[in-house]
Amino acid sequence: QLQASGGGLVQAGGSLRLTCTASGRTFVNLGWFRQAPGKEREFVAIVRRPGSSTYYSESVKGRLTISRDNTKNTVYLQMNSLKPEDTAVYYCAGGDVILSGIRVATTYRYWGQGTQVTVSS
Repeated sequence: QLQASGGGLVQAGGSLRLTCTASGRTFVNLGWFRQAPGKEREFVAIVRRPGSSTYYSESVKGRLTISRDNTKNTVYLQMNSLKPEDTAVYYCAGGDVILSGIRVATTYRYWGQGTQVTVSS
């Protein structure tokens, strides 16, 4: 089970931090996807065990930072310099897919409930 929290309303240029805690098992890949109204779910960022390698979509690179605390089975998404186009429901995802599949939403079996992020202009 994945439990996400931390969404909210923020002005453009502001910051938010999302948290997702996994229970019941560990995952090789833990991270985030997002879905805006009328759009498909898209990859945001993943941190991968072992070694905590991180992977980002081009649209968030340099503004969002993903990190992982394996002792707490928790992943964080620090979101800085937010833009209105970051507005979406953010979903935590957990899985064990190989590296070539980490950006594909359909390869993940485990999802959190989603948390709304709204960035006003």
